[in-house]
Amino acid sequence: MNTNIGESQNISNPSFFDGNNYGHWKAKMTIFVQSLDYNLWDLIVDGPNLPTITLENGDVVPKPRNLYDDNDRRRVQINAKDKHIIICAVNSNDFNRSSSCIFAKEMWDRLEVTYEGTNQVEEAKMSMLVHEYEMFTMNENEDIKSMFSRFTNIINALQVLDKTYSNSEMVRKILRCLPRSWMPKVTAIEEAKNLNVLPLEDLLGSLMTHELSMQKKDDDEEKEKKKKKIVALKSSLIEDYEDDDDNEELALITRKFKKFLASKKKFGGKPNKWVYQKGESSKLEEIICFECNKPGHYKSDCPWLKKKDLS
Repeated sequence: MNTNIGESQNISNPSFFDGNNYGHWKAKMTIFVQSLDYNLWDLIVDGPNLPTITLENGDVVPKPRNLYDDNDRRRVQINAKDKHIIICAVNSNDFNRSSSCIFAKEMWDRLEVTYEGTNQVEEAKMSMLVHEYEMFTMNENEDIKSMFSRFTNIINALQVLDKTYSNSEMVRKILRCLPRSWMPKVTAIEEAKNLNVLPLEDLLGSLMTHELSMQKKDDDEEKEKKKKKIVALKSSLIEDYEDDDDNEELALITRKFKKFLASKKKFGGKPNKWVYQKGESSKLEEIICFECNKPGHYKSDCPWLKKKDLS
């Protein structure tokens, strides 16, 4: 008996069912049972067909074991093997739910009803999955690998419900689900490949290769944009630096001119006309000549002193 908690890692043991993702477990168990003996799988699908006898009154009853022939024992043995495989693959809750069943088909059907529901429920699930398949499209910012994984999940779920699509149908569906930016690649594939025989795996590889080239192109364009931004930033910084130099030079000239005016005033220089225009005449009126003691001029400009020198 498989005592591992989780999926078995041994190919000689059935996959363990922990109560989750029944569809996945059912698909793996189907393959496992078929790989052991297809007669085992036929018994699960078609029923036990155990030995029976017909009484004189016409009733059909199980054949007593002491009357079994070799063929009868073979059929009974197959049923026991099927029951053993299923019991070894389920958790304790499902064991309690199905261990009372006499036939392996009963156990299998009980698990299906428990986790998949009745035929009506299965039909509703199939209708929902078919709608998902028909409306399937690649999501924005989704890569090819993720898209294909979602697509495979839908296909596998439909396959469990005995709804299958041909390879060419799935190839065309994948091509139709791609966004507008992929249209040149889609057209190239349709023109170069025969979609009726193109394996789905080859299509996936071609799309993933094209996706890598698209990503490289986008990366190169992004790098070029960054380079242009850096060049523009450098030009802007240089212009700002030159403007700062011009402003600093103007400020330096202004400071030198102010020092020049201050030095002329300090050493008795004669102010020019524009100084008077700036309101400096009122300050000259406050100046007292040291020669004649009259306001409005310096000693060097004193008219009395000039007359005295002429005489």
